[in-house]
Amino acid sequence: MTSADSSSMETALRPWLADPAAALGSANIAGHYLEQVVRGDQSAILTPQGPASLSPTARPYSSLTYSELIESTQRCAKGLAEAGIGHGARVVLMVPPSAELVRLVYALFQVGAVPVLVDPGMGLKNIGRCLEEAEPSAFIGISKAHVARSLAGWGRRTLRQRVTVGKTTGWWGGTTLDRLCESPVNGDAPFFAAGEHDPAAILFTSGSTGVPKGAVYTHGVFGEQVRQLRDLFGIEGGEIDLCTFPLFALFAPVLGMTSIIPRMDATRPAKVDPREILEPARRFGVSNLFGSPALLNRVGRSLVGAADVQPLPTLRRALSAGAPVSPQILERFGKLLPRDARIFTPYGATEALPVTVIGSDEILQDTRERTAHGAGTCVGRTVPDLDVRIIRISDGPIERWTDELCLPTGEIGEIVVRGRQVTREYFRRPDLTALAKIRGPGADDVWHRMGDCGYFDDVGRLWFCGRKSQRVVTSSGTLFTDPVEGIFNAHPAVFRSALVGVRRGNDIEPVVCIEREADSTMSWSVLREELLQLAKEHEVTREITTLLPHRSFPVDIRHNSKIFRERLAPWAASRLRHRRSHVAVGQ
Repeated sequence: MTSADSSSMETALRPWLADPAAALGSANIAGHYLEQVVRGDQSAILTPQGPASLSPTARPYSSLTYSELIESTQRCAKGLAEAGIGHGARVVLMVPPSAELVRLVYALFQVGAVPVLVDPGMGLKNIGRCLEEAEPSAFIGISKAHVARSLAGWGRRTLRQRVTVGKTTGWWGGTTLDRLCESPVNGDAPFFAAGEHDPAAILFTSGSTGVPKGAVYTHGVFGEQVRQLRDLFGIEGGEIDLCTFPLFALFAPVLGMTSIIPRMDATRPAKVDPREILEPARRFGVSNLFGSPALLNRVGRSLVGAADVQPLPTLRRALSAGAPVSPQILERFGKLLPRDARIFTPYGATEALPVTVIGSDEILQDTRERTAHGAGTCVGRTVPDLDVRIIRISDGPIERWTDELCLPTGEIGEIVVRGRQVTREYFRRPDLTALAKIRGPGADDVWHRMGDCGYFDDVGRLWFCGRKSQRVVTSSGTLFTDPVEGIFNAHPAVFRSALVGVRRGNDIEPVVCIEREADSTMSWSVLREELLQLAKEHEVTREITTLLPHRSFPVDIRHNSKIFRERLAPWAASRLRHRRSHVAVGQ
């Protein structure tokens, strides 16, 4: 930013902020957001209106400009501070993707409060456990969230302020967001001049492969993520983004994009009406789309059999993360892309994102063949300014880093990462922090153990082999999920497969569950024989002789894409016990 740019922004912010220079000079991520004030009358957020039954082609959208959004954020910041929600306060946010969510998040950042974000679909018990750990002093949510909070007793011990996003409060009391933010600002909106290591938010993992954990995001972590997203994908201010994933909806305003919020349940992307994605993308000239593999699959399947698929002419890129994206999904959704656009599948986790990235062209033209022969899933090359290593697999804590932990190229181990976008700890969980973090010699030198297994190939690409906790260890060796499943997934009648281990006597039997393509007419007996023959042809699957058909795999709540193998394993064990008992009776 030049001095002239800074002076212009300070002038633009002066009617609202008590100290505009501090806002533009600190590490507080809200400062990057406030820089977008120069966009003035550019639409910041477009929100669908009308009932869900209304046709997507007829649905109106309300528009909020950057000037209006930032001005309302200042009123919100002032109201929060006056209500005693300021620096250091932990605030639970349960608000769906909306303009209200954006202004609340950045107003909380601005006053130095720490938003606590949890997935509402993780279940009442898990949410209660997360909030018990976080000890929030304030709860801001829609009426439905307050009803659940009151009935379940969430935060009862520590909550002092309750704010309802809606017209009125209910029997739970407190105040409304509108009342909180009704006072005008006259150069008196507060701003916390955060340092790079000051806590910014607590983001709880979904708990899809373990206990939900509160990753502590600092302002520096957020700032690095914004820089990486802008540089990696060439995102420019003024672009139009279709926000199908809540977290990316919060990045879009900092990147100067116009956010289109589609009508969909953000916790069920696998059930989205494809028209609610395609229609606004065409109407508003969307250039960027972030969607889970399940959403891309849903939209792509709607095109199957269409006589003429018209690409989205303005789409420059689609991003998909949360689970490996199959080549079939890339091919189907890719029909919507113009010739020079790509689908990117960045790899990372709540605790560290992004780590690597690869484009659909490289997958479809090169790596898919190796995946189909048991190599795992290629997730691309390491992003700039991040260290990624492969270390020996261990299920216990590793207290100190040493290069002797590292494995050579081509050998499967645990993936560990170090960089500015990597979180340092879990909130008030030293036990889980000790399991997931390795301390280096410096105070800020922390390696995060991704909990994933993989290896580097000889050209520097990272190959994902599955979750460490989901590997299957038998008497004859270790099987990793992605190399095994890639072989079965290559069959055209298979939608996806899942490797699990079932105890049999003193050993573990590898079992592969199969979810068939919805339009497949092949009988199970024929498909089973073809898959067993396919298994015999590859070293990594040669010992697998047990296959089980499954109607629909259980998946995670956040992306509807990660397979809950922990639930499939007991199901498979039950099925096999039932089958063997019948065989024994028949004998």
